Amino acid sequence: MAGTGLPTLGRIRLSDLIASDGLPSDSYKISVSTLSQSLAQYSAAIIQLPPGEEALLRSALESARLYFHQRTYTSPDIRRSNDPRGWCKTSGYYTDPQLWLETYDYRPGLTPTEPTSPMEFPPAGLPDIFSIMGKAARDLLDAVTFSLDLRSFSFSDILDNVPLRGGEISASVLSVCCHARPSFQGAHHTLVGQEDSKFVMFSDHEPQIDKSLITIVKSERAGLRIRDAHGQWLLVDGDLGPEDAVVYPGLALYQATAGYISPALLRTELGDMQGGLYGRCSLVFKLMPQSVAILHCSAMTRAGHGVGAQFQLPITVEEFMQRAQPPEQLVGRHGYASYSFPAPREGMADRVTGSLKVVLKRRKGVARSKPLAPSKRLRLEAQRVLKDRVQEIADKKGIKLRFCSLKECEDHVRALESPCGSVRMEIGWPPGVPFVHPHDLPNKSKLAFLEAYEPGWTAAQEGME
Repeated sequence: MAGTGLPTLGRIRLSDLIASDGLPSDSYKISVSTLSQSLAQYSAAIIQLPPGEEALLRSALESARLYFHQRTYTSPDIRRSNDPRGWCKTSGYYTDPQLWLETYDYRPGLTPTEPTSPMEFPPAGLPDIFSIMGKAARDLLDAVTFSLDLRSFSFSDILDNVPLRGGEISASVLSVCCHARPSFQGAHHTLVGQEDSKFVMFSDHEPQIDKSLITIVKSERAGLRIRDAHGQWLLVDGDLGPEDAVVYPGLALYQATAGYISPALLRTELGDMQGGLYGRCSLVFKLMPQSVAILHCSAMTRAGHGVGAQFQLPITVEEFMQRAQPPEQLVGRHGYASYSFPAPREGMADRVTGSLKVVLKRRKGVARSKPLAPSKRLRLEAQRVLKDRVQEIADKKGIKLRFCSLKECEDHVRALESPCGSVRMEIGWPPGVPFVHPHDLPNKSKLAFLEAYEPGWTAAQEGME
């Protein structure tokens, strides 16, 4: 399978992806391999939710159809705000006439579970669907970390607490969507082409990219297309069973994995010339990083993966969500810099469509062809740990920091004042607690420094070796 790749979109039972203590079972290893290959080839996979969830999913979709079709769309006044700072505050009913899209966002901690008006009831079953899909998304994220040889729960520091504490608002969101309801008259569309003897219409907009970590979609009828590694638009929800759902990675996972997991490029099919327009309802769960978290690639670095320059600087989630990132500006590892994908050359098929783990090992070998000297590796790791701890204190105090680079620090060793010294004063570093540049320390002291600030670091390094 690693040599030929997957002939179709990978299908995995979610029950086989639930991790347990001890050695991984054969079913777990096969499922993780299938998931990683499918994400590498098709940027998506199909998961089968646990038995018994079929009735709840069907009920939620029927409730969604009833909810949208009993509404009368008369004004664009309820549009979703274009302010990126409000990404974690959406709740309730929104419209986007240009995309022919109506949405009801359910966000725990913000969306009331009781109807605000006796004349209007929200779609039913949203808390239960949120819980089911939220757990599924976390299991999928853990499987991705396993495929990348990362430690378990490597991304737990950027996720919401489970369950939410009092007063907290969920960063993740469950969106109940309805595309192309007949009430959207006069909206623009594009006749893209002819597929299977019928003309397909799409929105005029460029392909969409979710800024989530993991997105799970359950739709009542086909219409979601995702671009694969060869540039072809695949209909990914055309053959789903009652308990099946589509899963694909988002831009936040691309950032957190230093580009090793590419985000899916999406398009939603609106209708066809023969069947006319229809109201396609779907449930879309987005596992999002919490708004106060910091996206960094330290887990990838610890696992020995090469991290490109564009991923080496940590970025706050708030800044990441506000940053515009059109698809053509993605500098990744799977050809997203342009919309042209080179045809695989003879003997290269396994590098394009093979197991993601095999591909990562090849890249890892290339990136580490010139291994760092032990002293320099210790210095860089100690610098990262200290920077993370200082950033945590600054975030709590609401201070925006500017760190000098390692080269600047080397020039500041003999200086009486330095930017890092100013940082220490600005954040109010406790007196009497050592705050030193790790490159000032001898190697034995660096090891003690790392163990003090990140317990278990030495054992983790020995395990990797």
